[in-house]
Amino acid sequence: MRILENKITTLTIVLTFFTSTFCLSQNAKFNINTNLFFEQLVNEKRKVNPSISLNERYKIQIFNGENEKAKKTIIQFKQEFKNMDATIIFKTPNYKVWVGSFKTRIEAERNLIEIKKKYKNVLLIKPGK
Repeated sequence: MRILENKITTLTIVLTFFTSTFCLSQNAKFNINTNLFFEQLVNEKRKVNPSISLNERYKIQIFNGENEKAKKTIIQFKQEFKNMDATIIFKTPNYKVWVGSFKTRIEAERNLIEIKKKYKNVLLIKPGK
């Protein structure tokens, strides 16, 4: 009885091996048609706002809320802090205004103190974490 079980198991393994070697994956050829208008929009977005980067830098969030208020906040911020960049980020369901791009936490905290004088609810964040 055991010999028969061993032969069946061995036969099953051998057959599985041979049948799997003859199975081939599908060879599909497809073309991706991109819209030229879409490519232009992406390039324009990169030109307009190259500061959007989710890398290892610290940022300060000065606003979280509706789109119109975010636009007003960013305009006001750029008038007050001309040497710092700012961008609007959309994370469902709110718009967020992120300012600065600081290499170190110490540098970000120094700027946070100055920004806190003008804006109430500010957060020091590290995008992507």
